[in-house]
Amino acid sequence: MPDETRPDPNTHFGFETIPEAEKAGRVQGVFTSVAARYDLMNDLMSGGLHRLWKDAMIDWLAPRPGMTGLDVAGGTGDIAFRILRRAPRSRVTVLDLTESMLVEGRRRAEAQALGDRLSWVAGDAMRLPFPDGTFDTYTISFGIRNVTRPEVALSEAFRVLRRGGRLLVLEFSRVPVPLLEKAYDLYSFNVIPRMGQAVTGDRASYQYLVESIRRFPDQDSFLGMIRQAGFANAGYRNLTMGVACLHSAWKV
Repeated sequence: MPDETRPDPNTHFGFETIPEAEKAGRVQGVFTSVAARYDLMNDLMSGGLHRLWKDAMIDWLAPRPGMTGLDVAGGTGDIAFRILRRAPRSRVTVLDLTESMLVEGRRRAEAQALGDRLSWVAGDAMRLPFPDGTFDTYTISFGIRNVTRPEVALSEAFRVLRRGGRLLVLEFSRVPVPLLEKAYDLYSFNVIPRMGQAVTGDRASYQYLVESIRRFPDQDSFLGMIRQAGFANAGYRNLTMGVACLHSAWKV
C-alpha cells in the first residue's frame, strides 16, 4: 500500500507530477474515455503487433489445463481469452480499475462464448481483493506502468500467487538502438496522439499513454523491482527490438 507516512507523496502522470492520491482517478478517466475504441486503437498504433506480443506472452506462460489465473488490468479480455483457449478447464479472474473496460470485456466474452470460465472484478492492483496463495498465474499486459506504485503491485502479485506460481508482465520498454529509438519517439509523440484524436476524439489520453511509456523503468531496472518483490528465476525477453518486453518470474 502507498506509504501514508510520507508528506504529500507525489508520482508522475505522463510527464506531469501529481499527488499519488490523484493518479488512480486520472488513470480511470483515461480508460473510461477510450474503452469502446481501446482494442481498435491498439491495432492501429502497433500495426497489429500487439497481437503477436500477447501471443508470445501466452507461449512463454504455457498455461496448463485446470489452472487458475489472475489477469490484472485486463479489462477487455485479450490475455484471458488466450489463456482459456490454450488451457482447457482453466479459469481466469480479470481485474481492472475501470468498470467500462470490464463492461467491454464481458461483451466480448459473451460473443465468444467464454463467459462461464471468467470472473470480472473491479479493483486496484495495489490492493488485490483476494486471499494469499489464490492463483497459479498472474499476468498483466500493458498495465503496470499505469499503476501508481508498481513495486506495490508486484508485492501484491507475489502475495496472491501460490508457491510455484508464475508472474508474466508484458509492457512497453526501452529501444536500445539510438537511431531506432529516435524514429520510435518521432512516431509516438507525433502520430499516436493525433490518431487518438481521430479515432476516439481524445488526444490527451493518448498523449498521456505515450508519455507513460517513457517514464517506465528500463528492462533491467524493472527486473530488479521484480526480484525485490521476492520473485526468483526472473528474466526478460525483448520483443520487436525492445519496443515491448516480457518479464517472467516465479514464486518459489
